[in-house]
Amino acid sequence: MTYFKHHVFFCCNQRAEGETCCANYGAVEMQTYAKDHIKALALNGPGKVRINKAGCLERCDDGPVLVVYPEAVWYTYVDKSDIDEIIERHLVGGEVVERLRLK
Repeated sequence: MTYFKHHVFFCCNQRAEGETCCANYGAVEMQTYAKDHIKALALNGPGKVRINKAGCLERCDDGPVLVVYPEAVWYTYVDKSDIDEIIERHLVGGEVVERLRLK
């Protein structure tokens, strides 16, 4: 059994000016939003959900991206409503959000 039920990593990498990267798509703000939302729902902590920043996850062209472990499900997102959907459907409900899933 893992320490957290779900461990979510947001790519927050910032590349050189002009290069594609998740940070250019608001990844840091979305990671902070997700972390605060999980805390407000009292879903944070051991046995629950952990939201982390990550360096480059090597999916720049698919960005912005996040990955949910232990399932290793990769997502892209556009805004807070996408983050809310991932939280509600995947992290709470256990259902993969296919429309946001990266193959």
